[in-house]
Amino acid sequence: MKYLLHTVAIACFLLSLFPACKLMPKEKGTQAEAVQQDTTAIAGPGWIKQSNVYEVNVRQYTPEGTFKAFAIHLPRLKQMGVDILWFMPVTPISKTDRKGTLGSYYAVADYKAINPEFGTLNDFKQLVQQAHDSGFKVIIDWVANHTGADHPWLTQHPDFYNRDSTGKAKYVFDWTDTRDLNFDNKAMRDSMTAAMQYWLQETGIDGFRCDVAGEAPTDFWKDCIRQLRKVKNVFMLAEADKGELHTAGFDASYPWDMFQTMKKVAAGERNALSLDTVLMRQDSTFPAGAVRLYFTSNHDENSWNKSDFGTFPGLKHGAFAVLTQTMRASLPLIYGGQEEPVLRAIPFFEKDNMGFKKYARAPFYKMLLDLRKRNQALATDASFRKVSVGDDKALYAYVREKGKDKILVILNLSNKEQTITIKDSSLTGEPMNLFLGAKEPFKLNHSFNIEQWGYIVCEY
Repeated sequence: MKYLLHTVAIACFLLSLFPACKLMPKEKGTQAEAVQQDTTAIAGPGWIKQSNVYEVNVRQYTPEGTFKAFAIHLPRLKQMGVDILWFMPVTPISKTDRKGTLGSYYAVADYKAINPEFGTLNDFKQLVQQAHDSGFKVIIDWVANHTGADHPWLTQHPDFYNRDSTGKAKYVFDWTDTRDLNFDNKAMRDSMTAAMQYWLQETGIDGFRCDVAGEAPTDFWKDCIRQLRKVKNVFMLAEADKGELHTAGFDASYPWDMFQTMKKVAAGERNALSLDTVLMRQDSTFPAGAVRLYFTSNHDENSWNKSDFGTFPGLKHGAFAVLTQTMRASLPLIYGGQEEPVLRAIPFFEKDNMGFKKYARAPFYKMLLDLRKRNQALATDASFRKVSVGDDKALYAYVREKGKDKILVILNLSNKEQTITIKDSSLTGEPMNLFLGAKEPFKLNHSFNIEQWGYIVCEY
């Protein structure tokens, strides 16, 4: 939940030196906090290694905006290769200080209820069962940092909240429709964990995407995840660029630093080498094996920053989408609507049906998702090696490898045609070019051109 935080542009510039940024919780868009690399990331469920995440905005996905209406899309998404369905918050939305007509999904009115806009609890349980029967995993968005402005805890447990000098429950940033929770209160922590356990036990979901996870104390998450895994070996995704959350039990986190750099490269403000700078910074601040959720868009970026029709428009989209699907230790995300593609900002607080009709980009994503499933070289634990094939400021190339599987990715991250030269003998042979459907006769010192914002994925 990041709405309307871009207003303090000067502060953002000083914090992160990234353009068009927003005032975020301390971990987003800034250099991640340093942690000692004396442990490795806790291994999550094995099924995430060659998996992917698809974000579902139920309100906007269909004209009806219901669980039942979304269920009709399950066969199509299965055919496209989607594995994990992430549903934005399914809980009721507070009415007090509500933003817009329908309010923010992230202003939770009740942690143990269903948003009536979407249907009933039984409707959701049926959807989860249908998804499981089709081979999907299901996670839901969880907002542990704050509640909505009329959550029952405000009257039942006033000590669950941080309060100002007048005794009023606080909110942070411009989230005036929320109230900030007090993590010094153990009863609140226990209640939060119990509410999450409820969803595992009652609906059978497979995990949580935790909103602004870096704003809640790490020791809370460590204990909470330990308790959750007594119920089920859940998948935990942190919306945070904070390395220590991986040692607390999170299986994946948001690479905001990399995403902001990707946007700068797309805008011509940085060159391809800047991606390596981000990886080196991550290596010094994150534990070994940390899995990152790569994306070109999500609900926040679409609504507030016009991703990816604004940040990665036209030809640029393909190159960066391939990057998200093939980068080291990546768990790729597709925001519902990108396969259409929906080329407009979807309102955050109002109804605006995405309007699926053509699914023009679905074949593109299917090729990448299918490759990830069948080739372990794209697994989260596969090796990653940079290779030079020309101008390193424009061409970003790397090899992913595991066992007998090997994949070469070459991206032209510039607005000019570039010349590629095969300089590494390990790249010679006749790999299959994924998007051409033909073998590439790679010989040492062989040269050829690649168009601006072009991409090549070769399977050896």
